[in-house]
Amino acid sequence: MTKTEFKMPRMGESITEGTIINWLVNEGDSFEEGDILCEVATDKVDNEVPAPASGKMLQHKFGPKDVVPVGQVIAILELSGDQKSIPSEKKEKKETSEVITSKKSKSKPTSTSFKVNENVFVSPLVDSIARKHHVSYEELARIPGTGKDNRLRKSDLLNYIAEGRQFQFAQAVAPGSGFQVPDLQFDKGKGKMVEMDRMRQLIADHMVFSKHTSPHVTAYVEADLTNMVEWRNKNKVAFQKKHSEKLTFTPLFIECVAKAIKAFPMINSSLDGTTIIVKDEINIGMATALPSGNLIVPVVKNADKKNLKELAATTNELVGKARDNKLKGDDAKGSTFTISNVGTFGSLMGTPIINQPEAAILATGIIKKRAEVMEREDSDTIEIRQMMYLSLSFDHRIVDGYLAGSFLRRIADEMEQFDLNRKF
Repeated sequence: MTKTEFKMPRMGESITEGTIINWLVNEGDSFEEGDILCEVATDKVDNEVPAPASGKMLQHKFGPKDVVPVGQVIAILELSGDQKSIPSEKKEKKETSEVITSKKSKSKPTSTSFKVNENVFVSPLVDSIARKHHVSYEELARIPGTGKDNRLRKSDLLNYIAEGRQFQFAQAVAPGSGFQVPDLQFDKGKGKMVEMDRMRQLIADHMVFSKHTSPHVTAYVEADLTNMVEWRNKNKVAFQKKHSEKLTFTPLFIECVAKAIKAFPMINSSLDGTTIIVKDEINIGMATALPSGNLIVPVVKNADKKNLKELAATTNELVGKARDNKLKGDDAKGSTFTISNVGTFGSLMGTPIINQPEAAILATGIIKKRAEVMEREDSDTIEIRQMMYLSLSFDHRIVDGYLAGSFLRRIADEMEQFDLNRKF
């Protein structure tokens, strides 16, 4: 038996530290080669760190929630073998493959019954695997966990996927019920096969994940943008001459949304378990088309603190970078609320999918001239007005109908009450 320093492994080229989630082998306990000694979280994924050989845990140098630099000794082991380093990524992948292969040889269960894990904990690593394979939280709750306190581990999910996801369409039924979930076989048809590019796959995963996570409800209002349209048409040339920035409707919309968020801050939130996090900053994401046809969401940071010139400059810069495929990682991070201008594509209105983990998303439709009845002091008149539909999809776990309706109406009011005499 040889005493060995067990060091914090490197989880990736850019990873410099990790957070110990918990120890799965206590001090004084023995373990076998390949047993998971601890779980370590990084800013990207969670990792299960296996034992390099059989042995005994002598001492933990750090405890749960401690942040430890890569290469720092985190435990002292007493090993029986000669292997004294953490297995390489290549070896870990091979071991995982072997586990899955062995699992595949087992016969699939014929019953659709299952036990729901009501307190399922989903780590970032399990979450990323679930998104890749379109496994919802509901389905994750049906998978038996083998970790501490029935915690769902990476191996549990990988083995479940390898076995054919027997609970994918299952529903909990009362004992004694003869109902069985039918084995549906869909005819997907024939035609040209077009492989999704990586970004389209990521978008698909994100959208499916959002629909599985949030109970979506959509509210609609109609806004009269006549004043805003007239002001922009009258001043856009002078604005560009003075500030060297093109004046589109996007910064005007962002300005109105930021004002409405300040009036209804609960819209600017996200959900963490049973805790609602109301964000300090108002960072507005704007769905933007890339040359490939895919969408990305660059973010206008601290939108409520920018004047119209700054909003125009920021939106123009981000849209330009998106079209030239020059967006950086930070340009598309940190949004707290998103706007999708479906009117750009000629759509009257839309029902957008929430950009997780936000609480709501706004869609702005096409601005269209229509004959409207206008109520005047002397008499009603029929006038040509610039009208637009607004639709707000919101997470009903966080936002109720009153808050959503009030917030949406406030955005419309901000747009309708645009000052025709505004200076820039």
